[in-house]
Amino acid sequence: MRDVLYLEEIEQAEALLKPQRVEVLRQLAEPRTCSEVAERLGQTPQRVYYHVKRLVEAGLVDQVSERRVRGIHEGIYQAGARSYWLSPRLVGRIGLRKVRDELSLGYLLDLMEEVQADIAALDRAAPELPSIGVSGEIRVRSEQRQEFLNDLQSTLQDLFTRYGGAEGDAFKLAVACYPQAEPAQGERDDD
Repeated sequence: MRDVLYLEEIEQAEALLKPQRVEVLRQLAEPRTCSEVAERLGQTPQRVYYHVKRLVEAGLVDQVSERRVRGIHEGIYQAGARSYWLSPRLVGRIGLRKVRDELSLGYLLDLMEEVQADIAALDRAAPELPSIGVSGEIRVRSEQRQEFLNDLQSTLQDLFTRYGGAEGDAFKLAVACYPQAEPAQGERDDD
């Protein structure tokens, strides 16, 4: 089972984006038969088999083995990945962006789409994929916001200049800085 399956085909998205199929897929995190999934979901094996068949055709589920039960061959299926990413290209763009403003949310969405596609294209079977992910929260007063953004841009530009030669292994660096959404009323910590 792969960690991530990047979906770029509309047929895959159509097969996946049905609530009952998502539930079937969740049940197939472990190898199971259609009868076992049906029992867990309170559905008929035939109905589950219909959904599993569509998921197999779309390349989202694999038949991992088969067993014989009362003279009938019964397939054992497992989800093809732990998580699924839908390519933003499946929806497409509405209108054209004239300027790639580095301070706009549109530019950030473009950047995240690019990162998502790059990560999906990596060979996860390779023995070593040197990478790093860092996430944190920074608090900046409104009067310091521009200074912070300038410092961040300057620091990154220094890295690009220092390590931007033509020799050595190529790495891609993408940094996203965006306002943190306020938690919903019920999600706040009262402690």
